[in-house]
Amino acid sequence: MTSYARRSAGHTRPDLFFPSGGPAMSTIAYHELPVRPAPQRQRHLSAVPLAAPAQPAAAPLRLTRRGRIVVFAAVALLLAVSSIVLGASVAATDDAATLPTTTVQVQPGQTLWEIAAEANPGGDIRTTIDEIVRLNALPNASGLKMGTTLAVPVYEG
Repeated sequence: MTSYARRSAGHTRPDLFFPSGGPAMSTIAYHELPVRPAPQRQRHLSAVPLAAPAQPAAAPLRLTRRGRIVVFAAVALLLAVSSIVLGASVAATDDAATLPTTTVQVQPGQTLWEIAAEANPGGDIRTTIDEIVRLNALPNASGLKMGTTLAVPVYEG
């Protein structure tokens, strides 16, 4: 008795066919079919990472009526504070600019108190010293050196 073996598509093990109804032989005959290797996929494109992830476009800013009032109040407050600060500094510099001055050269052993007393004989010597220090941008009242030229305010009287 002969038995035939045939291969089914997709199976690796042969299906056995017995014409007499049962297994009577000890050998199996294979029909050799040419087997092609499965084609390998070739990549034509390669993935390139992005430099930075794309951000969705932001929605336009919408201000409510209350938001517009808050922004307006903040701008008004900023203008008011800046005008007060700048106005005070302008007022402080205007007084010094209109004050007439003269120059005095510091002599050996001379103090700022003596210079202020000579400049304002009938006035308050402490305020005169403060004005001399401010006019000459001195670090303090005791930092005088011989030969230094000082700007001294001129007082009437």
